Amino acid sequence: MGFSGTQIDPHRLLEQIRAWARALGLSQIGVSDVDLRHAEPGLSAWLAAGFHGGMHYMAAHGLKRARPAELVPGTVRVLTARLDYLPRGTTAGWAAAERARLAQPQEAVVSVYARGRDYHKVLRARLQALATRIGEVIGPFGYRVFCDSAPVLEVELATRSGLGWRGKHTLALSRDAGSMFFLGEIYLDLALPVTEPVRAHCGRCRACIDVCPTQAILAPGRLDARRCISYLTIEHDGPIPPELRVQMGNRIYGCDDCQLVCPWNKFAQPSMLADFDPRPGFAGASITTLLGWDEAEFLRRTEGSAIRRIGHVRWLRNLAVAAGNALRAQPRAPEAEALRLALQRWQSHPSALVREHVVWALGNAEQVPRASRIPGAGGLLRCKSSP
Repeated sequence: MGFSGTQIDPHRLLEQIRAWARALGLSQIGVSDVDLRHAEPGLSAWLAAGFHGGMHYMAAHGLKRARPAELVPGTVRVLTARLDYLPRGTTAGWAAAERARLAQPQEAVVSVYARGRDYHKVLRARLQALATRIGEVIGPFGYRVFCDSAPVLEVELATRSGLGWRGKHTLALSRDAGSMFFLGEIYLDLALPVTEPVRAHCGRCRACIDVCPTQAILAPGRLDARRCISYLTIEHDGPIPPELRVQMGNRIYGCDDCQLVCPWNKFAQPSMLADFDPRPGFAGASITTLLGWDEAEFLRRTEGSAIRRIGHVRWLRNLAVAAGNALRAQPRAPEAEALRLALQRWQSHPSALVREHVVWALGNAEQVPRASRIPGAGGLLRCKSSP
C-alpha cells in the first residue's frame, strides 16, 4: 500500500507508523502537538533557581526547548517514541536484586540503562530508519530526529502524547512499562493525529522522594540536579561536594534508587534488543577491579558505551568516592587491603581531581563529612535532571 499527496489518510498513516515502529523494536509511539506554552513558566523557574547546576546548555537555549517550531521551523507535530531498556531475560525480582547491589559496599554499581550499548546510538538509528520508511511511502517530508541530544522537553512531549505521565521524580511513568525506558522524538511537518495524554497515577505515594539518598527531589516534580547522584557522577565535571560523598555509597555511574522503589516498575518491560544486555565490568564488578583499568583499558571497555563520555578522570573520581565509602563501611573486610592498594596506584595521577578524591578515600573515618540536608527538602538525564 502507499500514500501520496492529498490521498494521505493521516489516521491510516499513523497506524502504519505504529506497525513499522514495532518492527524496528520500538516499544510505543505517540504524537504531540507543538504548543508547549504551559511548560514555559516551570522551565524558567527551574533555571532561575539554578537547579540545572553546571549543565549550562540547559540555560543557553532558553525557552527554545518549549518551542519545537523555533528549533525546527515548519514543525507541526512531534512523533514520540518509547524504547524499553531492561536487559533481555530480566525476571520479576529485578528491582530487589538491584537494591541488594547497593548493600554490597565493595561492588561498583552502574545505572541499569548504561550497562549496554549507548542508547543514543540505538534509539536514534531506529528513529532514523522509521523516518526513512515514512518517506519511502509518502514521499519527501520535513523531519529531524532527536534522542537526548538537543534542546527538547522530552518528558513533556512524552506525557502530552500519552506515553505516560510525569512521576514525582520527574521521569515519565507508564502503567504498562514503569519508567525503565528511553525517549526519542521525530519533529515532523506532517499533521498526524495527536494521541491523547493519560492521567497521572502516583496518588499519595512518595516512595521516590523518601528514598533519594541526597534528598535531590525537593517536592513532587521538583528536582535539584546539583544534589542528584546521576548529575554528580555524569554531568558534573568538578569535585563531588564533600557533604554528598557519603550518600553516594557505591554508585559510580548514575543512580536508580527512585525507580527501584516505584510500584509501577513491577510492570517494567525487558527490551527485545541485545544492545542493552550488560557488558562485562558494568554489572557485578568490584570497585577494586574497575580501579585497575588504566585509560587505555577504560577506552577499550567503553567503546560504544554511554559511559565513555565522562572520560577516565571522572571515572576514577567516582570510583574513589565509592572506594572510600566501602573502606569506611567495611574497614576490615578481606577485600579492604586490595582496595587500598588499588586506590594508592592513583595517588600521583596527573589530575588534581583524581588526587583529591583518592586522598579523601584513603583518609580516616573521622574526616568523613556528616550527611547534610537542604532545609525543607524531602525525605532524581540517562541523567535524571530535566525540568
